Amino acid sequence: MTEAVKRVYAFGKDANGNNVTEGNTDMKWILGGKGANLAEMANIGLPVPPGFTITCQTCMEYANADNVWPEGALDTIAEYRADLEERMGKRLGDAEDPLLVSVRSGAPFSMPGMMDTVLNLGLNDESINGLIKQT
Repeated sequence: MTEAVKRVYAFGKDANGNNVTEGNTDMKWILGGKGANLAEMANIGLPVPPGFTITCQTCMEYANADNVWPEGALDTIAEYRADLEERMGKRLGDAEDPLLVSVRSGAPFSMPGMMDTVLNLGLNDESINGLIKQT
């Protein structure tokens, strides 16, 4: 019997303040340098905003399959997104109080200038109105 591949790892605290981090600094080949270091910072108690990391293996499988996700990967990512929304008490794209996240590329080793970052994911024509009301 083959064991299921773990494709996503949470880091940070839950809504009750409990650490739910699944990784650590020794997992750079799985989580990439950024993911492993975020997990380690959360584990030692630094105030890391909650999030999750998709494994390097999953990203390579996606790229090597002509941008087709491995079976079950999108379901797992959706589960972790829902968990993040619950931990933060906000939803992506919510018109009143949206959850905004950063998406950062990573690798097991440093690659300056080669990785992408997307900031404020979750901001759209509806959620911007919620942010305007708050300010």
